[in-house]
Amino acid sequence: MRANEGKKERTILRRLLTYVGRFFVWLFVTVLILIGGLYEMLYFVNKGPSTHVRDLFVSSVMESSAGGILAEMYLSDEEIARIRERNRTVESDEITDASMVTVAAAPGGETDVQGGSETALEEAGNEWGFVYDDPDGDGIEIHEVHGETYSGMIMIVYDPSRVVVSAIPQFSHGYRGWTLQQHVENNGAVAGINGGKYEDESGLGSGAWPEGIVISRGELRCGSPGATYGVYGFNEDNILICGKMSAAYAQSIGIRDAVTFGPALIVNGKSAQCSGVGGGLNPRTAIGQRPDGAVLLLVIEGRKTSSLGASMADLIDVMLEYGAVNAANLDGGMSSSMFYNGEKIVDNCTVRDTRSIPTAFIVLPADQDE
Repeated sequence: MRANEGKKERTILRRLLTYVGRFFVWLFVTVLILIGGLYEMLYFVNKGPSTHVRDLFVSSVMESSAGGILAEMYLSDEEIARIRERNRTVESDEITDASMVTVAAAPGGETDVQGGSETALEEAGNEWGFVYDDPDGDGIEIHEVHGETYSGMIMIVYDPSRVVVSAIPQFSHGYRGWTLQQHVENNGAVAGINGGKYEDESGLGSGAWPEGIVISRGELRCGSPGATYGVYGFNEDNILICGKMSAAYAQSIGIRDAVTFGPALIVNGKSAQCSGVGGGLNPRTAIGQRPDGAVLLLVIEGRKTSSLGASMADLIDVMLEYGAVNAANLDGGMSSSMFYNGEKIVDNCTVRDTRSIPTAFIVLPADQDE
């Protein structure tokens, strides 16, 4: 009796092991087929007959922290360099002419255009054709933006004195940056977008070591006085300044809040020239300013089935549509996000937790001085 039961148990165990073995063999073969299929697909994209698809793919992945390997597996460094050279954005060598912008909004958020009197904003609207749509009276508009390959949000802040750079207390490899939500909440702000360039090798950086210049509330937090950087930020007159300059020169002309990234998209009403695919499709963040002083904060979703991303040419088109006379590209990729009234309204998924970043452009409350 016991012998029969033991025999049955061994039979069941052998069958179970057989099924488990078959499952793992099937799983292994399936993974191999998927890997082989992916390899062949990427080979076709990188080496196939369509130069447009190849250029778009290579330009897109080479802008990411870790995705460049998908092109480097098939193409030499020289080939990649030639592709990127054919598909790039050539920015202007000009620096913003501050006289082209006249700030219409009164500091402190006094932007009521509902009354019967002709305010500065109403005059600006008559001069430049802007429509001020702010039913809740917080001096901020939010609009959805869409294109063939992307979707996102643009925030219009009437009073540029409310837009400042938030920077973490200490820049150090042993420190960790703040999430965008922390940048907003730690400063008592109402909104924000991610900011400038930072060290993020293979997408695994701690978000605590910026690259280029960082000026926050008039203090030079990062950057060598004699070195030249792409500087994108506001002067003491609340004009968005875009251009290449030394940190010492930036301070001499009264830059109060600025970061480095780029390229400049629009300077003094002139658009940068985009060749080929113009940098590929990726999540994007950009900042701009209209001639009435209103600040444009743009964030595009990317690397999703619902939104592949935008090119530099797309950013320029959106900024021009919303009236920008000066605009610049900021850090993009998985850092691109927008926070407003306690909610992240644009988010780009990442394989890790929410990105930690050293800087952000934040929007202070209407009743708070900078």
